[in-house]
Amino acid sequence: MIRLALLLLALAGAARAEEIVLGLSQDEVAITATFDGSEILVFGAVKRVAPPPDGPPLEVIVTVSGPLNPATVRRKERRAGIWVNTDAIEVDAAPSFYAVASTGPLDEILSATEDLRHAVSIPRAIRAVGNRIEGSAEFVAALIRIREEMGLYERLDGAVDLEQQTLFRTSVALPANLVEGNYETRIFLTRGGAVIDRYETVIGVQKVGIERWLYNLAQERAALYGLLSLLLAMAAGWAASAAFSGMRR
Repeated sequence: MIRLALLLLALAGAARAEEIVLGLSQDEVAITATFDGSEILVFGAVKRVAPPPDGPPLEVIVTVSGPLNPATVRRKERRAGIWVNTDAIEVDAAPSFYAVASTGPLDEILSATEDLRHAVSIPRAIRAVGNRIEGSAEFVAALIRIREEMGLYERLDGAVDLEQQTLFRTSVALPANLVEGNYETRIFLTRGGAVIDRYETVIGVQKVGIERWLYNLAQERAALYGLLSLLLAMAAGWAASAAFSGMRR
């Protein structure tokens, strides 16, 4: 028992011997009328109180996760010549955006146990508990595939640069179709597949300017927003008609 306690203390001390010191190129992203995406630079260093230990090399994993929202995934089948929805599952919480970048192949530098504990990989970041439909994993895989095609989910193996086992950096591209909210950024240090330190921070994403005004108007005064949209459409139609008539003359 005493030996076990000493071993646990030694492991805890080793974990604290390497800590993350983090920086971000920006901690806020403003969505404007002309917003077409952004890029976040994540950089930092490993603080040590002793030389790097012998054994497996140090690895770094960076994740950026958008707000969690429920989602419904449906399966379509062709019946009598018509495509219809059949089975469906309710995903309890799926990130609106998720990117995971690492110094090497994620499956090689992070054990399955640690992935389960910290929910690092894309499938682990999605919570779909309580579904009893056979093959529910296929629905989750379909959701991941769809959002990957939309540029909302990214796995970036080898995208983190680590110099001299001390300085690291990576960049994460944020698409234009971002959801407003807090984007949780996590950094993990691993050795031999085990997490030895982690760091968390938040990037705020919000609409500003005319985008913010229109969003608030649609949410708080839907009738007025609809009336203004109708008037704008009528004005655009009249202007197009007038321009076309002028060209004919």
